Amino acid sequence: MTTTSPEAGVPIPVPTVPTPPASDRTGTQVLRVPPGQVATGTAPPRPRPRRLPEPAPRGRADDPVRMYLSEIGRVPLLSAEEEVDLAKRIEAGLASARLLQRNPPPSAALQASLRRLERGGQVARRRLVEANLRLVVSIAKRYVGRGLSLLDLIQEGNVGLIRGVEKFDYTKGYKFSTYATWWIRQAITRAIADQARTIRIPVHMVETINRLVRVQRQLQQELGREATPEEIGAQMELTADKVELIIKVSQEPVSLETPVGEDESSLGDFIEDTAAVVPMDAASFILLQEQIAGVLHTLTARERKVIRLRFGMADGQPRTLEEVGAEFGVSRERIRQIETKTLSKLRHPSRSRKLRGYLNE
Repeated sequence: MTTTSPEAGVPIPVPTVPTPPASDRTGTQVLRVPPGQVATGTAPPRPRPRRLPEPAPRGRADDPVRMYLSEIGRVPLLSAEEEVDLAKRIEAGLASARLLQRNPPPSAALQASLRRLERGGQVARRRLVEANLRLVVSIAKRYVGRGLSLLDLIQEGNVGLIRGVEKFDYTKGYKFSTYATWWIRQAITRAIADQARTIRIPVHMVETINRLVRVQRQLQQELGREATPEEIGAQMELTADKVELIIKVSQEPVSLETPVGEDESSLGDFIEDTAAVVPMDAASFILLQEQIAGVLHTLTARERKVIRLRFGMADGQPRTLEEVGAEFGVSRERIRQIETKTLSKLRHPSRSRKLRGYLNE
């Protein structure tokens, strides 16, 4: 590149300045201007960083119970007049369904009318159920902690609610919620009795257990102490033995893997294995066998064999007098005489004192 001197007009060569790096040593960014463009002194706009989706509030979107309560909370409640109107439509729909199943079927025009009534009854049935789902939740909360989760209790209560809708008689003058409460409670208590326990208890026994628990709490508040089986039986008109049986049946099974204390011990570590052989008992039994063998060796071979067969010392199977007699080829009476004589010998102090010490064990 060249330029002209202002004094003499002589061209002067000008060295070309190399392009600077993208940043200087201080870390300051240098803006590169492409050829043919004019620098404006401002950097091009940077792209905006993408916003990550915010996590759902804890306990709301991730909680099925809250989601369910939020959904059913949008359904408006019904007035008494609306309940009666829906009940009438449900009744008409059920009657229409029965007429449609008759043989011979009604005419085509009547069938169309009946099907409209049937569909209207189904819509009314759903409307009455959805408007009372909050009633199921309020009742189900009373049974939390009895072996089923809240969602399971709500599901079983909804089954009872549907049954109550089908059985509701609006002509009695009662509110639907008053009538449906019984069906909801029955469905929940039946589900607890059938599903909550590892060992199923009959429904009537579950009701008796619940009554016993109520009486226990009442007596504890009145007496200021735990009530005895006799006192509970007097309130329930049952015997003390029956009360103790109910208390025993009501006990919940506990897993052997249940942790005990702060260490890694479990409940199974503290339960005795009754089938296991205690080393002391095993050693005592071996010594007893040795003493018996030593005492029997003081008898004759015939007497020793008779005693072994009669008391099953060889295989644990005692033999009768006839079986032992057949073994020796003698009569039953002869074997009895040999046995009596041999037992008399064994009772002699010279022999019996060696075994008498094991009788106390």
